[in-house]
Amino acid sequence: APSPTTAVPYMSVKCIDVRKNHHKTKWLMPWGPNHCKKLKDFDEAVSRQIEANDIVFAVHIPLPSKEMSPWFQFMLFIMQLDIAFKMDNDLKENAEITLDVSLAYRDNMFDDWEEIAHAIEIRKLKCTFGSPKTVESEGRHYDCDFLPFMEIGSVAHKYYLINIRLPVNDRKGINVGIGEIKDIRLVGIHQNGGFTKVWFAMKTFLTPSILIIMVWYWRRITLMTRAPVLLEKVIFALGISMTFINIPVEWFSIGFDWTWMLLFGDIRQGIFYAMLLSFWIIFCGEHMMDQNERNRLSGYWKQVGPIAVGSFCLFIFDMCERGVQLKNPFYSIWTTEVGTELAMAFIIVAGICLCLYFLFLCFMVFQVFRNISGKQSSLPAMSKARRLHYEGLIFRFKFLMLITLACAAMTVIFFIVSQVTEGHWKWGDITIQVNSAFFTGIYGMWNLYVFALMFLYAPSHKNYGDDQSNGDLGVNSGEELQLTTTITHVDGPTEVYKLARKEAQE
Repeated sequence: APSPTTAVPYMSVKCIDVRKNHHKTKWLMPWGPNHCKKLKDFDEAVSRQIEANDIVFAVHIPLPSKEMSPWFQFMLFIMQLDIAFKMDNDLKENAEITLDVSLAYRDNMFDDWEEIAHAIEIRKLKCTFGSPKTVESEGRHYDCDFLPFMEIGSVAHKYYLINIRLPVNDRKGINVGIGEIKDIRLVGIHQNGGFTKVWFAMKTFLTPSILIIMVWYWRRITLMTRAPVLLEKVIFALGISMTFINIPVEWFSIGFDWTWMLLFGDIRQGIFYAMLLSFWIIFCGEHMMDQNERNRLSGYWKQVGPIAVGSFCLFIFDMCERGVQLKNPFYSIWTTEVGTELAMAFIIVAGICLCLYFLFLCFMVFQVFRNISGKQSSLPAMSKARRLHYEGLIFRFKFLMLITLACAAMTVIFFIVSQVTEGHWKWGDITIQVNSAFFTGIYGMWNLYVFALMFLYAPSHKNYGDDQSNGDLGVNSGEELQLTTTITHVDGPTEVYKLARKEAQE
């Protein structure tokens, strides 16, 4: 697949709004047959006595002779201001710029523009000046951070138009002390159509495969004479959350203008993350072979509780950002000091918690391995058939535990990298390029992992005859050989559990 996203730079065109009384209904086009009257620079505006309030910065998306497509999925825009130093118009500390922004769309070059959103937004300017502020340095540009500008959750139309005004009001102190703004640049980021098609194809192919194994797995469990144990229920719940993330509802975004798809995608991923992290804790706990009473969800409240709280916090954070953007695409939580600190705190705390969780999981896996290794000492005393049976069980179990750790490590890395990638434009920091192989690889890995779990942990229905069961294997007639959990039940305990308990009693 091609890289997931493309960044396109746009330079705004300075238009003169000659009908300023009707500016709410008039859209100014930067080029084309009905283009606006343009200004080369602000020196020309001064010489022609054009006020700042009569200037509109216009950006047409996409560039000439191109058109947008629903396959692009979303549009994220970042703003960069070119501010020149002037002795008599210096940039104040903690300066704030007020933007009067409007967004419109149309689906062919001859239609009228239809408004999508209009807002008055305030952005904090974070700029540095490398040279001494003297007369000789006049005209040099400040080095300013990127500003979050706009995010839309669907690209349902072919053409978009952004009109930006910088209203000046000396009495109210609006746009005073922001330096001499020369130009406004935008960077538009959207998902690549080719990547979207590969992504949709993966989802469409994987949905039935997970659904089929889920039905097969649950049918196997219902055929048992006992009730399903905790681990079996949790594996089934994990399968449901994987199916929920797989169902390709994104196909509808090609035909419908569903701006909430980004938020819906985040919620789906959040549910899956919470389920996966909870499953790993319960999976290790159920194989601890200690004397604690297991097989109850209440026994894991200390571990699962913080995961639920963390997931809820991230959901609230997401609603504050993407939830508000459904009404106002220009809104960003990163625009205020409090919002930025909260957002950074959320991401840092989530990252630290994930790393601590991973260390705790490694410790639990180590304990399980140590317990099982201790039990292996009794294997040589067994008959050949029975020994081979147990060695197979233990090998399968160890293999699955190592795969679990690898899956956990990749998931933690993926979560942190995707958060950094999403935030790097907002922080004005270094760019991290995550290629499509990473996204599709992690997604495929989750599906394979859930598929393997249900396949390996489905109860076996192989019955062994009397002569064989009373001979080499030494297990009760008709007992089901399976690798599930460490709990005794009506059908008898599992093999790994029996081996561990017998050794513990001796």
